[in-house]
Amino acid sequence: MAPGQPAALGIIACPGGQKFTDEMIPHLKKLYRKRYDQFSVMLCERYGMTKEQAVRTINLTNDLHSRMPNNSAPAEKYGIPSFKVPVRYTRFPNGEFKAEILQSIRGSHIYIVQDVENHYPLTFHNDPASYALSVNDHVFSLFVTIDAARHAGAMSITIVLPTYPYARQHKKKGREALTASLFGRMLEQMGVDRIITLDIHSKEIENSFHRLRLENLHASYQILRKLMTITDVRREDLVVVSPDTGAVDRNKFYAESLGKPLALLYKERDYSKVTQNALQNNITNMRLLGSVEGKAVFMADDLIGTGGTLIKAMEYLREMGATSIICAISLPLFTGDAIEHFDDAHRRGLFEAIIGTNAIYHGDDLLSKEWYVNASISNLFARIIARLHHGRSLSSLLDNREIIRRLLAPHAVGAAKQE
Repeated sequence: MAPGQPAALGIIACPGGQKFTDEMIPHLKKLYRKRYDQFSVMLCERYGMTKEQAVRTINLTNDLHSRMPNNSAPAEKYGIPSFKVPVRYTRFPNGEFKAEILQSIRGSHIYIVQDVENHYPLTFHNDPASYALSVNDHVFSLFVTIDAARHAGAMSITIVLPTYPYARQHKKKGREALTASLFGRMLEQMGVDRIITLDIHSKEIENSFHRLRLENLHASYQILRKLMTITDVRREDLVVVSPDTGAVDRNKFYAESLGKPLALLYKERDYSKVTQNALQNNITNMRLLGSVEGKAVFMADDLIGTGGTLIKAMEYLREMGATSIICAISLPLFTGDAIEHFDDAHRRGLFEAIIGTNAIYHGDDLLSKEWYVNASISNLFARIIARLHHGRSLSSLLDNREIIRRLLAPHAVGAAKQE
């Protein structure tokens, strides 16, 4: 692999994934610029070169490894690598999609980015109208993109899915489909080598794959950085609460990292009910294991849908004596009229803030809310892609306890609050 140059690395953005790709690529460019600079310094020190000689040597090596050297780039300067592969998407009147890759990717390692929960209007080739796509629309536009990349001769195909679709359909209680595993097996049959996703709803989904690898990332570091700007994480009255039994491991991680006690909300549900908005939920009984009286609560979960369950949990915790509540959500769907209901809950003083990530694209209708704090995970995905492409270990990024420990050191806490 050429130093500082992502040889044969290509990023394809599906229509729904354009926003996330545009936020991620600048981080990739910074990573490769840093790699380039570090290598030039090493050449200068080891071989007694001048900086100009080192740069020319690196550029020569990059050109030798490149299938199509950039003749217009000066040999004395760092050439910004090109990542994004141009693709033309067409949506036909009957709802079918077509993906046309506009440059050669033969022998390349392709990363296809798709945000299946992006329900904001999108435009397509030769069509002035805009369309808000469903999850199923996004899934099928992903399928046609994978097939186009495979037929174009891609060496490997990795799917970047900040939100894994159908992840909540991971176990069956009757005559129902295991759609979470079905989706992954479909990708596997299409020739996909790897999926990169964030806080998948159930780790057991990966057990249904034969060859496909799944890299499940966590936003805990990014969320804690934002939490430190909202409240003093060293405060004595802080308690971590798991909103249900399924989120115990996640909240236990936060409790251990922060050195705070852990409480649990135990919920009994009627799964025959499907909630359509935040005023509805399927909870039949709720109990608190632990105490929140006179305490500030931090509560983390993997996703918000309509939000009815979370709002009811907030109401219950305030009844139990919680003085304030901050929530962290890795995948902030905010489906239906959830934003309006959280506006109302905030006006009623139920919670102080909700920390969400940009794993799902949202516009100003959410980002402008005073109670919403956006934590970017674009750099995390960029670092994972760069490490995978160069065959480097992912351990320190997948298990981020060490960087969180450094973040939460006393001097780091004060610095983060001033950012």
